[in-house]
Amino acid sequence: MTGFADAVALAAAHGRLVVQPRMGMASPLEMRAGLLAVRGARATTVGTLTVDSYTRVGDHRAALEALHDGARLNGYPIVSHHPDTTRAVLDGLSGFPVQVRHGSADPRAIFAALAEAGLDATEGGPVSYCLPYSRKPLRDSVGHWSEACEEFSGHLETFGGCMMGQLCPPSLLVALSVLEAIFFRFHGVESVSLSYAQQTNADQDAEAIHALRTLAARFLSDVDWHVVVYAYMGVFPRTPSGARLLNDNAARLAVRAGAERLIVKTVAEAHRIPTVAENVAALENAAAAASSVSFVSSCEDNGVLAEATALVEAVLELPGDPGTALLAAFRRGLLDVPYCLHPDNAGHARSHIDDTGRLRWSSVGAMPIPRSAVDRSGTTTSSTHLLAALHRVAHQHDARTHRGDES
Repeated sequence: MTGFADAVALAAAHGRLVVQPRMGMASPLEMRAGLLAVRGARATTVGTLTVDSYTRVGDHRAALEALHDGARLNGYPIVSHHPDTTRAVLDGLSGFPVQVRHGSADPRAIFAALAEAGLDATEGGPVSYCLPYSRKPLRDSVGHWSEACEEFSGHLETFGGCMMGQLCPPSLLVALSVLEAIFFRFHGVESVSLSYAQQTNADQDAEAIHALRTLAARFLSDVDWHVVVYAYMGVFPRTPSGARLLNDNAARLAVRAGAERLIVKTVAEAHRIPTVAENVAALENAAAAASSVSFVSSCEDNGVLAEATALVEAVLELPGDPGTALLAAFRRGLLDVPYCLHPDNAGHARSHIDDTGRLRWSSVGAMPIPRSAVDRSGTTTSSTHLLAALHRVAHQHDARTHRGDES
């Protein structure tokens, strides 16, 4: 294991959920202060060093110029800062794991910079950091990620369970998370985590996380792994009480479904970049919410595992290594992300939210998902319906807190 994975495993052994912010500042002093504050939170935490958008797209010259000009960046430019600078940020934090978060379809320079600074954990994936975020061809992303993984000897988290943030049915999120982890393992990574983003129905989410754990145990038995849940990544509640309720519900979901780590959001999420104090408050609130529930070993089966298994098996049956198989799967439409406009995505799959709040397939295109899973009542989704679906979770949580219903 790596230091990052060790910390998560130790917390899990003591029945504690690890909570983590998404936080990055360009200033080394501010970044260090943020990490120290997170370490001091009344919760079991790990730190985050999120890179800026210039670094994410590989425009390191622009990041360096911004540093020289004193321009404000929206993250920490780890490639542009000297490794000694980053080591100084981390000085005295020995034993406190820090993960680098980035969003890059070409992470090679980022991986090299974090390793040189002594960091051992990062995240992403050849699919999940290409299709929604990059204009690069998927083939290029797969090549870049193959090279980066082969040079990496730390902990790597797949972002595959967070595709598009919202309106992606859980079975596809589970399958992509597992497939990216298999890709990592093929390229020599021995410590991974598998992501899943909180969606629109807590029972369906619990089923999805149980499915993710089942498939991880089956396909990743020879590597160290754990599951990380993300607080909802779509439109967030505008009221502080609604935002806190949604974040607390993510913490309860993580514990009930057996996840070991949670990426939190804050009460400022709908309005602006949160302060360090707001991040710390979100971590402490999530830890308190997590302590109020227990793991539930089973849940209702509504087909998520069967669908995800069919997707994973269909890709792994294709010839070639996992990267080659992923490319072929998207080319044939065996994997197809709803509402994703990247040219390497088939774009035939569609989804909607049914009357119970569950994400359902309206169309599966060429994916090997039973046609019985398709809910034809959602095939007439208009722009008005889509907009309502995108805001559904935010409106529900704001309304609940206005009524005083905070469970």
